[in-house]
Amino acid sequence: MSYLMIVSPAKKMNVVEGPPYVADTPRFLPQTERLMHAVQALTYDEAKGLWKCSDKLATLNYERFRQMDLTRNTTAAILAYEGIQYQHLSPQVMSEQELAFLDSHLRILSGFYGVLRPCDGVVPYRLEMQAKLVVDESRDLYEYWGTSLAEALADETDTLVNLASVEYAKAVIPHAHAAGLRVITCLFGQMVGQRFVQRATEAKAARGTFVRWCAERGVENQDDFRAFSERGYRLDENRSTPDNLVFIC
Repeated sequence: MSYLMIVSPAKKMNVVEGPPYVADTPRFLPQTERLMHAVQALTYDEAKGLWKCSDKLATLNYERFRQMDLTRNTTAAILAYEGIQYQHLSPQVMSEQELAFLDSHLRILSGFYGVLRPCDGVVPYRLEMQAKLVVDESRDLYEYWGTSLAEALADETDTLVNLASVEYAKAVIPHAHAAGLRVITCLFGQMVGQRFVQRATEAKAARGTFVRWCAERGVENQDDFRAFSERGYRLDENRSTPDNLVFIC
């Protein structure tokens, strides 16, 4: 079985015409529709409190949910997210072979969509995994998704390469062992004195660069991760273990 890299989404999204174009429907679309209706039932003040954002962003996203149609004007997920990680991943300039690699080896975790393949069709939304949205009997999105994301990933692989933030990894990693998944976590940071420190912005850039590096080389063997040397990173053998690869620049 091939490994799957898991990454976080980005807050900023847009509607983009590919390539790559939309090729798939999100696996958890019925569950996404339930979340959509739950957000649509909120007042503006409730939605703004859920999102913890400015009036400008709250107004934009409240209107997005009010007019939302999950099946129209969709964008391939790998293009829809516009954060630092995706800028360094650079899917817009990838070859067909590299995009095919992403389709086989990359999954995006989402508070709204659950798990996405790169070319699943998505619409712009704001709903972070840590949002305390009450849906049915669930008090938040971690309860809402439960074990389903780990189980869905286990249908495709027996090894996860964790490149997600703590917020998103928390939706999968605690359930990984029970689902039969091995997890390899990659960490990117610097030494500050005797301490290993991950800086959020640089870590996002490094994760996107790592995914792109794997796609460019068609990396199939997990042992080859150890050769990653972009952005000045080198594997720290002393701090690494078989399940935790620590890269330092």
